Amino acid sequence: MFSAARVVSCRDVDDARAALGDVFLPVDFPSATRSGIVDMQLNALAVGRITCGFMRFGEAVRIHTAEATNYHIDIPVRGRARMRAARGPLVQGTKDKAGIFMPGRPVEIDCEEEFAQISLMVPRDQLQLETENLVGIALTRPLEFSAEVDLTTSGGRTMMQALWMIDEASGQSNGILAHPLAAQRLEQVLLHALLLAQPHNYSAALAGRTPVAGVRPVAQAVDLLRSSPDHPWTVTELAAAVSMSPRALQEGFRRALDTTPMSYLRSLRLERVHEELASAEPGTRSVTEVAARWGFAHLGRFAAAYRAAFAEQPSVTLRSTRTR
Repeated sequence: MFSAARVVSCRDVDDARAALGDVFLPVDFPSATRSGIVDMQLNALAVGRITCGFMRFGEAVRIHTAEATNYHIDIPVRGRARMRAARGPLVQGTKDKAGIFMPGRPVEIDCEEEFAQISLMVPRDQLQLETENLVGIALTRPLEFSAEVDLTTSGGRTMMQALWMIDEASGQSNGILAHPLAAQRLEQVLLHALLLAQPHNYSAALAGRTPVAGVRPVAQAVDLLRSSPDHPWTVTELAAAVSMSPRALQEGFRRALDTTPMSYLRSLRLERVHEELASAEPGTRSVTEVAARWGFAHLGRFAAAYRAAFAEQPSVTLRSTRTR
């Protein structure tokens, strides 16, 4: 995965240690001390502030990390591994079970031969701020997740789907990752899949009753979206701009407009795509280029939404400009 974002392919333990330290955090390989050999491949890229990495080990290896500064999610995609953070439970990592590890704790990972995993690093301040905005209160305790992530749940599947999309886009020179709106959308999918699906010590607060929003803040939010649909809005930022909690804003949009803030914004962006395609000079635009610029990362879902909104395929709109 992320093969276009190769960092290193090496056998020397010092090279492997340096590469992982540069991308993620300091590590050691106690099982490789005598031979000095670690058969490792590492690819990594940034999606917003989230670091997405892929690492493969040809031989069985034991990894000891330093105390983490950020949140780390280790997702096996081939083989098995035993993972444990200090003071934490043992996680048996498989293609269906990942591990999530908190800041401030070292981790031990024992990998079998031909093991590979996706590794995500999420900045602690980003994840905690997103949690505060979703629950509408300041965190009085650090955000603490259950260590084992079940990838067969809807949240786990959503996270993996986003990662496959990132993998596909990483090899495209002008793919969705080159467009800030699309990359920001994928970052939000990863964050929200983690916060809304993985149990943590603020899950009950997230599931609590949603306060009711008044009409005026919703109208203000609509004005902001309509005036700047190209801005990489999140529910969190939009709610802060109208002095509301994200949950209250979501409920306000549902009551007043029977939609969500992000669905409303998506409709606005569909209108802008339609306008661009309908006015494009022949040969100057492609559907993929325009859709990606307006934040539509999944072309299949974009085409379906476009057809539902305008009763034709986007390619038909674009072709019609040649006959005028």
